[in-house]
Amino acid sequence: MDNKAKGALILALALAIPVLILLNYDAISGYEWGALGYVGVFIVMLLTSATVILPVPGLALATIAGAFANPILIGIAGGLGSAIGELTGYFIGYGGIDVVDGKKIKEYEKIKSRLMEKDRAFLLIFTLALIPNPLFDVAGIAAGAIKYPYWKYLAACALGKIIKVGVFAYLGYLAAAAIL
Repeated sequence: MDNKAKGALILALALAIPVLILLNYDAISGYEWGALGYVGVFIVMLLTSATVILPVPGLALATIAGAFANPILIGIAGGLGSAIGELTGYFIGYGGIDVVDGKKIKEYEKIKSRLMEKDRAFLLIFTLALIPNPLFDVAGIAAGAIKYPYWKYLAACALGKIIKVGVFAYLGYLAAAAIL
C-alpha cells in the first residue's frame, strides 16, 4: 500500500470517530456516566476530546465531578481520557499530510525542522494542552502532519491535560466546599 492510500485510510478512520460520536450524541449524553465513577470521567473526557474541531464541554464535567470525588484522581482519569481522545486530531494530520503530499506544501520542511529542533514540539504541545484552548485540535493535526512521534505527542498532551483537568476538578471541589 503506497503512502497516499495509507494516509487516506488513516484519515478516513480518524474522521469516522468524531462523526460516530456526533451521530450518537443523544445516546451518549443520556447515559449515566456518573455511575461509573472515575471510569465514567475517563470515557466522557475521551469522547469529548475525540470530536475534532467541534467543542464539547468536557471540562464542565471535570469541574462538577471534583465536587463529589477526589480532584487528583479526576485529573488523572480525565486527563488521560482527554489525551487519548486527542489522538483523532493527530491521526487526521498524520494521514492527511500523505494524502495532500506534504512535501509539496511550501514551508512544510522549514516548520517541521523548527519544531523538531530541541524538541520544541513537546513543550508547545504540553503548553497548549495545559491551557483551556478550544483550538487544541489544530496542534494535534499539526503534530500528526509533521510526523511527530505519537508517543511523545501523547505524553506531552497527557501531562498538560492531567494538570488542566485536575485544576478544574479542584475548582469544583472548592466551590462545593464553599457552598456546603
